[in-house]
Amino acid sequence: MAPWPELGDAQPNPNKYLEGAASQQPITPDKSKETNKTDNTEVPVTKTELLPTCSTATLLEEPTEADDPWNLPTLQDSGIKWSERDTKGKILCVFQGIGRLILLLGFLYFFVCSLDILSSAFQLVGGKMAGQFFSNSSIMSNPLLGLVIGVLVTVFVQSSSTSTSIVVSMVASSLLTVRAAIPIIMGANIGTSITNTIVALMQVGDRSEFRRAFAGATVHDFFNWLSVLVLLPVEVVTHYLEVVTQLIVESFHFKNGEDAPDLLKVITQPFTKLIVQLDKRVINQIAMNDETAKNKSLVKIWCKTFTNVTQMNVTVPSMANCTSPSLCWTDGIQTWTMKNVTYKENIAKCQHIFVNFHLPDLAVGIILLIISLLVLCGCLIVIVKILGSVLKGKVATVIKKTINTDFPFPFAWLTGYLAILVGAGMTFIVQSSSVFTSALTPLIGIGVITIERAYPLTLGSNIGTTTTAILAALASPGNTLRSSIQIALCHFFFNISGILLWYPIPFTRLPIRMAKGLGNISAKYRWFAIFYLIIFFFLVPLTVFGLSLAGWPVLVGVGVPVVLIIILVLCLRLLQSRCPRVLPKKLQNWNFLPLCMHSLKPWDAVISKFTGCFQMPCCCCCRVCCRVCCLLCGCPNCCRCSKCCQDLEEGQEAQGVPVKAPETFDNITISREAQGKVHAPDSKTECTAL
Repeated sequence: MAPWPELGDAQPNPNKYLEGAASQQPITPDKSKETNKTDNTEVPVTKTELLPTCSTATLLEEPTEADDPWNLPTLQDSGIKWSERDTKGKILCVFQGIGRLILLLGFLYFFVCSLDILSSAFQLVGGKMAGQFFSNSSIMSNPLLGLVIGVLVTVFVQSSSTSTSIVVSMVASSLLTVRAAIPIIMGANIGTSITNTIVALMQVGDRSEFRRAFAGATVHDFFNWLSVLVLLPVEVVTHYLEVVTQLIVESFHFKNGEDAPDLLKVITQPFTKLIVQLDKRVINQIAMNDETAKNKSLVKIWCKTFTNVTQMNVTVPSMANCTSPSLCWTDGIQTWTMKNVTYKENIAKCQHIFVNFHLPDLAVGIILLIISLLVLCGCLIVIVKILGSVLKGKVATVIKKTINTDFPFPFAWLTGYLAILVGAGMTFIVQSSSVFTSALTPLIGIGVITIERAYPLTLGSNIGTTTTAILAALASPGNTLRSSIQIALCHFFFNISGILLWYPIPFTRLPIRMAKGLGNISAKYRWFAIFYLIIFFFLVPLTVFGLSLAGWPVLVGVGVPVVLIIILVLCLRLLQSRCPRVLPKKLQNWNFLPLCMHSLKPWDAVISKFTGCFQMPCCCCCRVCCRVCCLLCGCPNCCRCSKCCQDLEEGQEAQGVPVKAPETFDNITISREAQGKVHAPDSKTECTAL
């Protein structure tokens, strides 16, 4: 072992690694040699023992990239290199790669199908309620109410296309004006972003992955919220979306076209139709105030029907109700006439699981909701695992450079706009912005795509879903063609306006900074992600909805003070971070407030105590399930409900397996090695020798 002075370059403060350095004086080499020379006898020299360092000098030279949690992780390939494999190994590696690709495509298929079934489940649970929201046309004239109704309806049915189609039907039937429909479209744009945020929750097991995934999902949320906060007041004052789209519709003579492309559903519908089929016309009929539709079931029973029109003799109240005088006669008691009567005959039932169960819509929706969430979680876990094993080494390097690298100077600014076009094209292919952004979320989590690159892809996804709506509008019947096109164009120009606000100038890309801030908070307090979903997608819209129903005076009386307080807090926070000297000393930080008002630590303690009530010993079956879950997640800190993971850690400590790094080491790499996360060659022998 080299003497201690040679390690001075590796660590400026060597006493940090000495046991008892505070109580002992440093021993110089010269004095120790003189002492040994004068004394010929073997005098026991006090040896200064080093704590296990495991090649300290090498580890301390590594750059501190881990200090920034947003740096993409290095996906290193721990397997055998291709050049070191023999022929048999290369063939086996090729077949393993093909098998992983097939598994990835298979689980991705079931992942997309589970999203479709999840949407059907939400429509069964809240579809009729959503239709009743739209049926009250008296409250739709309030733009703020229209906005929150669009958010709530889209959250309930998990489909912006469903809520948009309802709006188009109401506009075509003159139950709703285009001016009143525009805020609902804005709300639908917000509500559709909840899907990929729910998908990000499935990566909560790993703190770093969850930070990136949740930030990548919520960047879509913040873009939509900020766009609405700016553009809704502008639209209320100027009506620019209504005027622009009306001019476009009047200047072009649209004709009915073919059906909109349905590429992804051609692949997924053969499977999803075996699970459940819905009659979405029921929601439209409820929104159109059709009383007979309120008792109908959304579950489709008959898929093939025969409609026939025949002439029949029917009774009428008087001669005035006859179709014509020549087709009218009386028999002394009743007046008869001949009319065309339409009757529908059911021919064949649908072929799905719930066709013969005759369960209420709520029960079917809850069953499908549980099943789809389980399948969604399982598929996402497997997809992340497969991607983590495939995207390693050179493959990961190539993909990262391809996706995250900008064009060379001076064309670097074009990279983001190309990503917007790619996002729009991919969304046009898959026919759903929710599917595209949900598939993007796990890639952000494992570190393949940066937040900065995912942001323009998400913006392009917003444009792609509007182009699909425009093509679908072109295929509408003649009586709804004009309204369909104008609503679709309103949606398109709203997203274009949002992109012009929050993307071209780098300083205005606030959604990225806000999403990263929320990602840091949610990674530290993972329960906060659930609270974010509940507050922003349920409590805030429902509160605004209730206050709006109470009247404008109540809404203004409660809303204006809340908005002023939020603006004051934001301004004060900006001054504290930029120029705190202009503020009084007491206002330079938030310590003048109670701790629970400026920190999440007290709330975290309360929630930890609440969840600690459930950390009780369970039966043997629960312990087995918990251990299996720990193995799947790869995290020894999960499933605290049955303490089996705690017992596992205690058993490892009893066997001498290092579970926690010594507190002496502050270096991140050393503590990771001490925890067994970085397996350096012969690390155990080095530690033992030291």
